[in-house]
Order: sequence, then C-alpha cells, then structure tokens
Amino acid sequence: MKKDVREVIQGEEPHLNNLLTQEDLSSFKGMVDELRDTWTKKQMFRTETEARFSVLQDNRYPTKASKYWQCVREQSSYLDNLMALSFDYRRNEAKITWLEKKIEKEEDEYKTTKYKIDLDEARFGKASMEKVARHRMREIKMWSKLKKEFNDGSFNDKDVNVHQLESYGLQYHEKAKTLNDNSSEAEIFNVMGQLQSLQRIKKSGELESSYKEKEQITQDDKSKV
Repeated sequence: MKKDVREVIQGEEPHLNNLLTQEDLSSFKGMVDELRDTWTKKQMFRTETEARFSVLQDNRYPTKASKYWQCVREQSSYLDNLMALSFDYRRNEAKITWLEKKIEKEEDEYKTTKYKIDLDEARFGKASMEKVARHRMREIKMWSKLKKEFNDGSFNDKDVNVHQLESYGLQYHEKAKTLNDNSSEAEIFNVMGQLQSLQRIKKSGELESSYKEKEQITQDDKSKV
C-alpha cells in the first residue's frame, strides 16, 4: 500500500503545475518520500493513552464496571464503522474496475481524461480506506484488551443496568463537588436532582426486583441452550 500511495502522489506531480509555483513544485517533488511517510504514520483515532485518560476518565467512569461497559460501547461503535467502511470499499473496488474498463474502450479524449482522474482518485481512496480499516481494527483490539483488563469478575458483565446505580452515584457525587457560587441554577438543579434521585433509588431498593427478574431470564435462557 505504501508503494501505491507513493505512486499516486508522484502521479499527481505534473498536474500540480496549475496549483503550485515552480519553486513549490520542486519542493513537493523532493518531499515525496517524506510525505508518503507522513501519510503512513499520521495518527488516526485514539491511542491507548488517550483511551485511558480521556475516554475512560475516572470522574466519568469511576468503577471497573463502568469502564468495562464504556469499552463495550466504544468497541461496538468501531465495529459498526468497520462494517460500513467494508461496504464503501467494495463499492470503490467496483468503481475502479468499471473505470479501468471504460478507459480501455473510450474513444472520446475528454471522457478518457475524466475517467483517468476519477481512477486516480478512487485508487487514492482505496489506499485511504485500507489505512482507516487497519486503524479501526487496531482500536477494536485495543478496546478488547481494556475490556479484559477491567473485567475482573467483581461485577455483572451481562447486564449493563446492574452497575449503573453505583457508577452514576459516584459520578454525580464528583459532579456535585464542582458546583460553586458561579454555577448556574439550571446546572445545580440538574446535578443535585439526579444525585438525590440516585441516592433515593439506592435507599429504596426499587431496582432489586429488576435485577432479579433479569437474572432469572438469563438463567432460563441458559437452560434452553
């Protein structure tokens, strides 16, 4: 793929005459390998460092359970993206094949030129999609690694609802600490209202029946397998 990208960049050099000065064009030609390297190693999506401190920040996801379930959401999102990208890639492959055949048979010079431009664009798009796919998969594997790390057996990893009362309680407890005289009335009303509701729900035990009902459904399902 690196070779393909270099060829696409080099192939575009003659056409940059209309965009760049001779001096800039000369600089561009001398930087082809560097630009290919930049294209290859540019960051796409989040690193593990960013995932740990930015996405899974402790004040938003204060428990291992909450971090685990956020990893599930992140991984699911990237799976959806990868599948959508696969469909786009297949369409682009079909477009490349179609353009190559059109170029072989086309006699009109203008149309031939247009098809060649479209083909170069499609080939560059193909290389870009392949790069995106690799990084989508990298992040899917990263979230898998983090899921295994946080899933230490101390919480229910089948029903997302079970951990939320505790996790949200801790999250809104931390939010409440940030409120001060400069906080808006709406912000105070929202944070304190949700915190008080969480505390009331926990004290009342009104969710216990929901947990037990879901556990029973899960057990029944397992018995049927």
